[in-house]
Amino acid sequence: MVDRILGVYNADGGLVGELRYIVGHMLGTVSCALCDITHSPIRRKREWDALVAELGVHVDLRHLNELDDREAAAVGDRAPLVLVERNGMLEPLLDAAQLDALDGSVSAFGVAVRDALANLSR
Repeated sequence: MVDRILGVYNADGGLVGELRYIVGHMLGTVSCALCDITHSPIRRKREWDALVAELGVHVDLRHLNELDDREAAAVGDRAPLVLVERNGMLEPLLDAAQLDALDGSVSAFGVAVRDALANLSR
């Protein structure tokens, strides 16, 4: 059984963090495949909200500076990353390369998450 899914952006939250990411993204020095999946250039994608509603698992999205110590230890320097929490343990579900391969697609993310969750129970 899965308690939650935790998606971690490769960016800090807050006004300064968001501005730093936007400028870095425009200059090509910063990227975050999870950001591309969950957000359009203006706001969070409606398709994302619909997917989260149908997954049947609680989904948290956090910026690097919003993680508690346990979450930060599980992420290390591997953001963006999607973790799954079960039995009090955090473990990787989708890594940065897997997220990057989804090319910003919410539907492809849904397929990848469902497949990864199915593989956990095997």
